[in-house]
Amino acid sequence: MRGLPFEDLGFAKVDHHRAIRQGFPEVIFGEGKTPEQVASIGEALLKQSDRLLVTRASRDAYDAVVDKAPDARYDDIARTIVVDRRDVGSKKAAPGILIVCAGTADLPVAYEAAITAELMDSQVERVFDVGVAGLHRLLAQLPALQKARVVVAVAGMEGALPSVVGGLVQVPVIAVPTSVGYGASFDGLAALLSMLNSCATGIGVVNIDNGFGAGYLAALINSLPTAVLD
Repeated sequence: MRGLPFEDLGFAKVDHHRAIRQGFPEVIFGEGKTPEQVASIGEALLKQSDRLLVTRASRDAYDAVVDKAPDARYDDIARTIVVDRRDVGSKKAAPGILIVCAGTADLPVAYEAAITAELMDSQVERVFDVGVAGLHRLLAQLPALQKARVVVAVAGMEGALPSVVGGLVQVPVIAVPTSVGYGASFDGLAALLSMLNSCATGIGVVNIDNGFGAGYLAALINSLPTAVLD
């Protein structure tokens, strides 16, 4: 129907006004969708947008998307598909986001956060494998921590990293629990509860394994005028 702010594909209603309302196009959650569905939604979005982000995408989904958008890029660690058709001169990435993760097993979630924030025009510094089991590794990153405008802290197991980071910085910390850990971690529930119960101040928590949500929120915070945060 003409005039509607979405396009009805039958199996999906593509929201073409998301960027108008929120400043960034609709993002496709790839898990649970067929490769053909992901590709069709992506093709519809790219008709009216110069950026596309698909999260939790399989390699098969990427193969379907790249048939319609040859400039699509796939990240095997984050499992993201990205298309960015903006002119290089129009991209103005603002520095300020630091993403820290506790262990190498947390990298897929950390990468998802970083790719999301970068596509939303933020520069991202990445510091990996600085979990509290070896606290000296984190303390060696103090200059980077204290320079950041917002920190994303990704951790599984007992989820202690955001609490420690929160005690070291004076900026917002976005805590991301991951499903990494042995049986009593309950697929990330233990880390989630630890982060929600943190005694450190200035910490907000997103859902388990939600690197996308953390990266999106970090980019929004980082886009605020300097006077608001400094």
